[in-house]
Amino acid sequence: MAKPMTKTQLVAALAEEMGSDKKTAGAALDAVVAIINREVATGGAVTLPGVGKFYCRERPERMVRNPATGEQMKKAADKQVKVTVAKALKDSVNG
Repeated sequence: MAKPMTKTQLVAALAEEMGSDKKTAGAALDAVVAIINREVATGGAVTLPGVGKFYCRERPERMVRNPATGEQMKKAADKQVKVTVAKALKDSVNG
């Protein structure tokens, strides 16, 4: 498996693709990430066409087991960020 692309590499590739400098590309990437964070944190969803959908899912209170002691305990309700991968991305990877 290849190493994951770092933010620096992503900014450089984005700058090249945009035909812009790295500072502008970095600002664009930071803006997109900030928008996704803000929208998902408020319970909304963001769809990036060709990539996927980011959304927040609420999980109910449930019983969990402590793996060290085997003790059952109640875990409070919480929220979980989910990503659904777009069909276009799946198809490009698989074929």
